[in-house]
Amino acid sequence: MAGDSRIFMNQDMDIGVTSREPKKIPKQARDDVPIATDRTRLISAEGKKPRQRYMEKSGKCNVHHGNVQETYRYLSDLFTTLVDLKWRFNLLVFTMVYTITWLFFGFIWWLIAYIRGDLDHLEDENWIPCVENLSGFVSAFLFSIETETTIGYGYRVITEKCPEGIVLLLIQAILGSIVNAFMVGCMFVKISQPKKRAETLMFSNNAVISMRDEKLCLMFRVGDLRNSHIVEASIRAKLIKSKQTKEGEFIPLNQTDINVGFDTGDDRLFLVSPLIISHEINEKSPFWEMSRTQLEKEEFEIVVILEGMVEATGMTCQARSSYMDTEVLWGHRFTPVLTLEKDFYEVDYNSFHSTYETNTPVCCAKELAESRREGQLLSHLSSATLLSGGREAETAKGEEEEEEGREPAGLNGANGTAGEVKEDMPV
Repeated sequence: MAGDSRIFMNQDMDIGVTSREPKKIPKQARDDVPIATDRTRLISAEGKKPRQRYMEKSGKCNVHHGNVQETYRYLSDLFTTLVDLKWRFNLLVFTMVYTITWLFFGFIWWLIAYIRGDLDHLEDENWIPCVENLSGFVSAFLFSIETETTIGYGYRVITEKCPEGIVLLLIQAILGSIVNAFMVGCMFVKISQPKKRAETLMFSNNAVISMRDEKLCLMFRVGDLRNSHIVEASIRAKLIKSKQTKEGEFIPLNQTDINVGFDTGDDRLFLVSPLIISHEINEKSPFWEMSRTQLEKEEFEIVVILEGMVEATGMTCQARSSYMDTEVLWGHRFTPVLTLEKDFYEVDYNSFHSTYETNTPVCCAKELAESRREGQLLSHLSSATLLSGGREAETAKGEEEEEEGREPAGLNGANGTAGEVKEDMPV
């Protein structure tokens, strides 16, 4: 039975498959249509209009928030707002906060000296000023920097005869510590963000659809260039496609989950060498009724999200990529990149994005499953027919022998031989 089913399965695969040619000319070239060279936006030969990507290959989402009225919400989370700023604005804010703080407290120190009359008694040795050797705004500004940064050159010092100066010193020391903690913490988080770690996580340029373990599967490849690994790595995939409900509601950019091993645990990755992530196209898959011809007409985008903790820092890292409908290759497989060398395995990243053509049915997974079931049924029926036909032949032969006055062959052979032996035996 297993051999018969395999034969019928091979017959089904031979019907309408893509031929494996060593050098197949792309359809765009056969139709004299210029081939697009931008891998982030390919245009098929059927005249598809270029569409805006929902997510770039680099992981950047092409979604802008407009007409936001409640902008005060950004100030309620000021720390995150500063961290999310671009580096040039972040450095500008960092510099301006310290400069404004030093100028503000320098002005207060100068104002105290001006009100107390210290600036009018600079040459009076018997006069006890609030801050010694403070002769103007510049020296007050320098004293403010020395106080907040705790440099303490020892030339300008506060005296004990100035209670208002002592209070101001306490306020500046406390506020200066808060400013230091806020700004230095902001810069530290900005520097240690794991976004750059995602730059060494690779996704294949294309996704492929081909047979794996006698099942039609959607596959793409992921890899890590660093020797330090991503801990607790997991991967998810989403299908971004507009849909219309049965009630007539249109949902733009609807997100549908693509199972890449959540139920079996295959979505938990040990990302030491490049891995091929596989999605089995079954009844629960959004590609269940999508054939090769329909794939060329559909408009969708597959978003892939790889998450994990950076081994060196323990911070969570997320890398993202996407595949447009024109970047899904039907009837292709990925070229192997892992080879065994002396005492180690070597990964050839030159072939990381390479694919080759393989025999793949052009029908959808639903039709493939139905044809396989029909093939198994035909095999079962043919075996049952042969078995019943043999039994009918034996029954007909026995009836003919009974009509001629003979016993069935099985009994005649035994009893007849026994009778002859009895006749030949002497009495």
